[in-house]
Amino acid sequence: MFTTNLTGYQEVFTDPSYTGQIVTMTAPMIGNYGINQEDLESSKPQVQGILVRELSQEYSNWRASGSLGEWLAGKGIPVVEGVDTRRLTRYLREKGAMRGIVAEGDTPSDDARKRLEASPKMEGLDLASAASITKERVVGSAKAKYHIVAYDFGMKENILRMFNSLDCRVTVVPAKTPAARVRELEPNGLFLSNGPGDPAAVTYAMPVIRELAASGLPTFGICLGHQLIGLAFGGETTKLPYGHRGGNHPVREIETGRVLITSQNHGFAVRGTTKNVTGAKELEVTHVNLNDGSVEGLRHRTLPTFAVQYHPEASPGPHDARKHFQEFVQALDSQ
Repeated sequence: MFTTNLTGYQEVFTDPSYTGQIVTMTAPMIGNYGINQEDLESSKPQVQGILVRELSQEYSNWRASGSLGEWLAGKGIPVVEGVDTRRLTRYLREKGAMRGIVAEGDTPSDDARKRLEASPKMEGLDLASAASITKERVVGSAKAKYHIVAYDFGMKENILRMFNSLDCRVTVVPAKTPAARVRELEPNGLFLSNGPGDPAAVTYAMPVIRELAASGLPTFGICLGHQLIGLAFGGETTKLPYGHRGGNHPVREIETGRVLITSQNHGFAVRGTTKNVTGAKELEVTHVNLNDGSVEGLRHRTLPTFAVQYHPEASPGPHDARKHFQEFVQALDSQ
């Protein structure tokens, strides 16, 4: 697939939502400001491969600790340079995101073709359980005003930084954590993270989400978490032709008419119109994508549960939507 981000390549490559995927960078030069240890969204690169027009051999930034090329080589991530990424992007926009491999040679070998055919399709693929942590961890001060339980389906680190900045302690739990364990932790609120793969394949999460949200626990979902809330309350999801990936996607807030420029990274979406979520009468649509009309936000009609398809924590991307974190904290205050 492709992403239209002009900056933030390090955050893109370490975003767990890109697990197992080959990313085409539409910006013509990548790597000119190097890499640093402060902007990682996970502990390692999550992409399987990278396609660029030009990989900068020199870098300049006061925070840089090394070059992008050396960092990726040290992590074993292949980079193909000299690709006509604009042409490839147009092709992907026409044909849709597709399976692919990175291999040496001028033409595909028989072995490469066999590997390609053996690679799984994204539909029906649960990557969230692979991207999730394997044991609980706590991030933030024990003296924080609020305690949030966050389901990690492939969560970005900047989400935790945002919560910590709002006086929240976060207990991060694995994707398959039962509802009973969440109740034992006695949180003020529940967060459902972003993550890779087909949301319809994350069947183990849906009854847990519905049970916890129905108890009145304030619940906030981002990206995959948004899709799972939609599914948990009877909705449906669909695979987009080439997804939404980049830092410049316009989204309209239905209630106010305000347009937010958002950071996005997803290949699936919740089915619906500007008024309703298909099959989920308990949910209402709050935001829509101005490029294709897809559902970008939803809210439960009676419960303190809401979600957005885009990334309000950005990293990389604009900060128009950061208010959603404050909205969630306000919901915690009202309980």
